[in-house]
Amino acid sequence: MSELNPRTTHYEFMGPPGAFAVTFGVPFLTFGLSLACSEASGGCPNSWWDIPPNLIKAVSSLDWWFSLFDLQAFVLYLAWYAFCVVSWAILPGAWVEGSLMRNGQKKLYKINAFSTLLLVLGITGGTLWSKGPAIFTVIYDRWIGLVTASVIMSFAQAFYVYAMSFQPGKLLALGGNSGNFIYDFYIGRELNPSVGSFDIKCFNELRPGLILWAIINFAMACEQYTRLGAVTDSMILINAFQFFYVADALYNEPSVLTTMDITTDGFGFMLAIGDLAWVPFIYSLQARYLAFHPVELGPVFTSLVLALNVTGYYIFRVANAEKDDFRNGRNPKNLTFMVTARGTKLLTSGWWGRSRHPNYLGDLLMSVAWSLTTGFSTPITYFYPVYFLVLLIHRQLRDDENCYKKYGADWEKYKALVPWRIIPYVY
Repeated sequence: MSELNPRTTHYEFMGPPGAFAVTFGVPFLTFGLSLACSEASGGCPNSWWDIPPNLIKAVSSLDWWFSLFDLQAFVLYLAWYAFCVVSWAILPGAWVEGSLMRNGQKKLYKINAFSTLLLVLGITGGTLWSKGPAIFTVIYDRWIGLVTASVIMSFAQAFYVYAMSFQPGKLLALGGNSGNFIYDFYIGRELNPSVGSFDIKCFNELRPGLILWAIINFAMACEQYTRLGAVTDSMILINAFQFFYVADALYNEPSVLTTMDITTDGFGFMLAIGDLAWVPFIYSLQARYLAFHPVELGPVFTSLVLALNVTGYYIFRVANAEKDDFRNGRNPKNLTFMVTARGTKLLTSGWWGRSRHPNYLGDLLMSVAWSLTTGFSTPITYFYPVYFLVLLIHRQLRDDENCYKKYGADWEKYKALVPWRIIPYVY
């Protein structure tokens, strides 16, 4: 095992100080955006510089600190997570092999995330029919308590998997075995922490956070409806865009098994807080804003935003389909490729000939379309595409570094054939 789990000698995120800063910075930013851009604080600020005064005003109140923990919200969140686990266990699903690991083994993953979504839709529809939209406004009313619950769950899981990673026979992530507690806790020490056949990392990647994101958006539409007696075109768009994005990810669940998160990164606080808190409570920022600040886009602007989102989705889906076909030994478009000294084939035409990460380009276009649904009254609702651009550039740099270590001189040859990183002719 010592040969399979060499000591990590290269730090990312500026090492332990950076890991410490992000560990506390992400929860702080999650609470900060929730507090600064809220109905209670007077709405979303007109500039980023207005956020600090709003935060200072909030944290200076003792009542605010007591309001962070909401027992009902905490129980509600735990019930939601438990529901997702039970759904994974009882709903039928195929068992699919993951990528070959360096110990010569392949893990089996149960594929039934889309079935879980369908079950949630059925329960949601039945509840809406029998109880009306007002019952879903509990998510808007207990927002901060739910955020707190997700952060607590993130810390609890990160501590648990870190402690369990010291059991004999564990396969560790190559990047998470530095021996520094702060860094390894954040990055993730064990590659695939599991309880029996239940893989914690893969489960969190697609289920509790992504599906909750769609539920939150729907709850924000219900909140708007209870106030206005109608739902605006902008709220319909953001729900449709993001629900389709979530449903697409869950329907194509096997695709996640070849991503860096699953094949390379360990499961630590970085992925825990991202999956459980950041995704559902930051990605739903636009819908939450529209719940208390309704925006009517009109037919012309609606058409433009719709066209941008469809374009982004087309690029995202077609590019991923090309990659998945090629990795599974299919090449229906007769795309060109180069063969490395390792025997690996790298695509050099199609969308993967236009840039090394064309799926990121599609993701970025969709993120801009989502923010455009909120109009131009505040820059805060445009936080997501700005953050997402930084995230994708960082992921691209990590991927380039890993590929250079893997392919050496062949990677330089590939970069000469496909010079653009994400956006063709721009970056």
